Amino acid sequence: MTASAVPAAVPAAARATVHVTVAVPTYRRPDDLRALLPVLCHQAAEVTAGSAGRYAVDVLVVDNDPERGAAGVVAEAGGPGVCYAAEPTPGIAAVRNRAMDEAAGSRLLAFIDDDERPREQWLAALLDTWADSGAAAVSGRVLAEYAGQLDPWLEAGGFFVRRNLPSGTGIDTAAAGNLLLDLDQVRACGTRFESALGLGGGEDTLFSRSLARAGGRMVWCAESAVVDQVPAERMTRRWVLTRAWSHGNGAVLTELRLTAGTAPRLAVRARGLVRGLLRMAGGTARWALGLLARAPRHRARGLRALCRGAGMVGGALGVVYQEYARGGRRWRLARLPEPRR
Repeated sequence: MTASAVPAAVPAAARATVHVTVAVPTYRRPDDLRALLPVLCHQAAEVTAGSAGRYAVDVLVVDNDPERGAAGVVAEAGGPGVCYAAEPTPGIAAVRNRAMDEAAGSRLLAFIDDDERPREQWLAALLDTWADSGAAAVSGRVLAEYAGQLDPWLEAGGFFVRRNLPSGTGIDTAAAGNLLLDLDQVRACGTRFESALGLGGGEDTLFSRSLARAGGRMVWCAESAVVDQVPAERMTRRWVLTRAWSHGNGAVLTELRLTAGTAPRLAVRARGLVRGLLRMAGGTARWALGLLARAPRHRARGLRALCRGAGMVGGALGVVYQEYARGGRRWRLARLPEPRR
C-alpha cells in the first residue's frame, strides 16, 4: 500500500490533511546532517505530493550545540519546509522534548538520528503502518553500515544486528532512532522524555515503556528502514563492552524510574543486584566455554553478558553512567526522582 491510500481503518478525525514533522536531533555532526537533509526533503516532498492532500510533511532540526553549529548547515543544505531550533539544555531527552514542543501543530512526529540514512519509502511505510493500526507509536528497522572492516570478534558476536519483526506486531519498548509518534495519543497519555536520563541514554526505553504503561499501543513496521552509519570509533571491543555496561545500567535505572515508593524501589534494586550478579556469572561461564571450545561467538557474547550484568549491579547500587556527558563519559552516584503522577 502507498502513502496515498486511505484505509478504512483510519478514524474519521484523521481523514483530513495530517501534518507530519520529521525531527532530526543533532549535536556537532555537520557532515552527517549535510548528507541527511536532502534525503529527508526528498522523502517529505514525495509523501506530500503522492498523498493527494492526505499528508503535509515538514522537517525540523533540533540542535543541542550551544554554539548553534547546525544553523549554517540547515541554511545551506535544507530546503523549503525545513525548520531549525536550538535547544540549550544538554542531553538527548531535552532535544526530543523540544521536538515534541516545536511540532505542536502536527499530528505525527517521526524521529531519525543525524547519523542515520533513511531507505526508500522509509517515511511512507511508517505512515502506512500508523494509518492501518491507529497506534500511538510505530517503530522501524535499523540496519548497520560499517566505516571499515569489522573486527571478527565483533562480527561473531553479532553486536550491531538489530531486531526485526513482522509489520503490525505489538511491541512494548522502542528505540527513538526510527520512531513515529501520534502526538495526540502521546499527549493524552502524558508521556515525555525523562531529562534525568538525558545524558545517560535509555531515555527512549523509558519513554516507550511509560507510553505502553499509560495505554499507548506500539507496533512494528518492517518496511521502514534506516541505515545506521557505524564510525570507526564504535567498531571496537571497548566501545561494545562499555555500551553493554551502559545498557545494563539503563535497564535497572529505567525500572527504578517507573517505580514509585521506597519499598518497591528497594525491591527493584534487590532484583537488579541479583539478576546482575547472575548475568555476570553466566557471562563468565559462557566466555570460559568459548575459550575452551575456541568458539569466538561464545567468548564475545559471554564477555558482553558479563559487562551488562556489571552495569545492572551498578544501577542497583545507584551508579549512573552518563554516556553522553559533555566533558566525556563519566560515572556518578545519583538519586532518581519519583515518577510523575
